[in-house]
Amino acid sequence: MADEATQELSITPDAVAGGTTHVSDEVVEKIAVAATRGVPGVAELGGDVARFFNAVLDRVGLDQVGDARRGCSAHVTNGAAVINLVLVIAAGHPVPQVTDEVRAAVASAVEAYGLRVDEINIKVDDVAMGSPPPAA
Repeated sequence: MADEATQELSITPDAVAGGTTHVSDEVVEKIAVAATRGVPGVAELGGDVARFFNAVLDRVGLDQVGDARRGCSAHVTNGAAVINLVLVIAAGHPVPQVTDEVRAAVASAVEAYGLRVDEINIKVDDVAMGSPPPAA
């Protein structure tokens, strides 16, 4: 035993434990909705039913319930996201221009979190006639 040398282990600050990271669909949905709301010409998100229930929630004082992900669904697989959005376009805004800007904003926002965006599918569900876009 006297001949045995003590071996030191070097620990560097760069050492990182292994494992996996999974970003939930809900996180991507929130990021996508936030990016979409910032695009000029987007009046609202969500289809007719979602907007109806949101109006009811607004009337009973629960105006923030469900807003963070309304109008969006996402599926994340192996670091890549497929995002589906349902929009209401403000009257007077060209649909192709708004949807192109939404795709660019959403892709940029999601990719900033280290994910790849494979698809952004957009359904324009309605046109908001004569109403200004809601405040963010």
